[in-house]
Amino acid sequence: MSKRILAAFVLLAGLLSGCGYNTFQSGDEAIKSAWSEVLNQYQRRADLIPNLVGTVQGYASHEREVLTQVTQARAQVGSIQATGDLVNNPEAFARFQQAQAGLSSALSRLLVVAENYPQLKADAAFRDLQAQLEGTENRITVARNRYIKAVEGYNVSVRTFPNNLTAMVFGYTVKANFTVDNEKAISAAPRVDFSKPAATGGTATPARSLPAAGN
Repeated sequence: MSKRILAAFVLLAGLLSGCGYNTFQSGDEAIKSAWSEVLNQYQRRADLIPNLVGTVQGYASHEREVLTQVTQARAQVGSIQATGDLVNNPEAFARFQQAQAGLSSALSRLLVVAENYPQLKADAAFRDLQAQLEGTENRITVARNRYIKAVEGYNVSVRTFPNNLTAMVFGYTVKANFTVDNEKAISAAPRVDFSKPAATGGTATPARSLPAAGN
């Protein structure tokens, strides 16, 4: 390789680095890593649901509507191909987010129903599942926040000068992100509490709802 060619490569590398090329590479890897963790925690939650539904059904088999809603919401989440390409497709990402929000809502209704059954709340298997669910919801909150921050940094790079010129040349575009209707809802870890006894007279003491995945 001649000195002239070598110098040209060095100059090109310097230009790419100065225009944000390396920033896009590191940002893209950060997003992939954060997204993988989001999917990992959502999958952890989905894996808990069959046992959770089965345990509740053992004490409240007549609550078919709520049990069915949870099962269907889980199936809806599972029908979406949550690959890495999802973050590059705003419409597909929105469908994924909506499905996760639907599952969170169905789980909230199931946990409220469980308040009516003291024997269910006292069941060791149920309490273990409740603890696992609470821990998973905490992990989801953390993973989503990390993803949001990673995408924010990447998208700022895509839109600001002179990095935006490099983005146009190489086809880098903004990544899809979670919408945040209530920032406090994602910054505060959810708490699911079954320690309070159910109210008398058939009225349930509502548990705190899980935050919707779309928030």
